[in-house]
Formats: sequence, structure tokens, C-alpha cells
Amino acid sequence: MAHRLRHARIVSCGDCVTQAIIRRRRTDPVSKRTELLKWIADESRRHYAAWTVFNQALADHLGVHPTDLQCLNLLCLDDAEPQTTGGIAKLTGLTPGSATRLVDRLEKAGLVERRTDPTDRRRALVVLAPDATARIGAAWQVPGNAFREVLAGYSEEELTVIGDYLGKVTEVGRAQAERLGREGRAS
Repeated sequence: MAHRLRHARIVSCGDCVTQAIIRRRRTDPVSKRTELLKWIADESRRHYAAWTVFNQALADHLGVHPTDLQCLNLLCLDDAEPQTTGGIAKLTGLTPGSATRLVDRLEKAGLVERRTDPTDRRRALVVLAPDATARIGAAWQVPGNAFREVLAGYSEEELTVIGDYLGKVTEVGRAQAERLGREGRAS
């Protein structure tokens, strides 16, 4: 008989962090898959809440708004291309006017620059300022090390699964944000 997941805790084991699951017997049978899906859903909620608090703290540390920090994170990705303000609006879910104000704030903070689009001189592209990567990297050094320490406890196969999962749920999140935007406010 499968047991319903009742508690989860993080147990430190040397340099890695492993998940230990404590189960208590219940009278109703539940499949292990159902238990695991419930555990993942619960941990996802905790992760999103903790990430929101972390994002706010890091934004405060850098002296920017949390949404501005997320824009910077997207511009810092290895595969990131220079973006128009309209492109930033799409990436962040902001209105074009809000995205313009976001870019204005980041430009004033010296973190981004507007450059003329070489293929269309009427458009401006937003790029990271020359020292922005170093400034953001310095702020990310300690938390980045902590996250890398957690990931060090996983095999290459497990890291592949984690990366695949994150990519897929990112797409689900984008699609659901678009759907909610189309539907408007709940009554």
C-alpha cells in the first residue's frame, strides 16, 4: 500500500543537499506517483514564494525594482539578443508604456543603453551597459555559489531532467500568462 506524503524536509549531507521524505501511514491508498506529484506541486509553490522574496532582496541590493531585475536577467542570458522596448514588453508581460519606463529606469541606473538598430535606424535596441554584467555578477556571486552547491549533488542525468523540466514549465508559465491576459480579470 502506498503512503500519502505528509512531510518533507531538507537534510544536509556534507556538501550536497538531498531531499528526505518522511511518510506516515494513512488508511487511504495513494500511488507513489500521486504522492510525488503532490510533493512537487507543494515544493513548487514554496520555491515560487522563496524566489519572489529572493528576487525582491536582490533587486533592493542592486537598487532596482524587482521587474527591472527580471528584465536584466533576461538580457544577461547567453542567448539574449538586443531588444526593442516592445520586445521587452513582451518578455516581461508589461504594457509598452510600462516597459518604456522600465528601460528609462535601467538606463538612468547605468545598467542598459539604447542603441540605434543597425537594420532600421528608426528603432532603438536595448542592450546591457558595458559594466552591467560585472555589477550584476558581483551581486549574484554568493547566491549563485549557493545554487551551484545544491546542483553539485546531482548527476548529469538528473541535471538533464531538471533542465528539461525548467524549460518546459517556463513555456507553460508563459502560455498561462498569455491566456490569463486574454481572459482578463477574474470576477
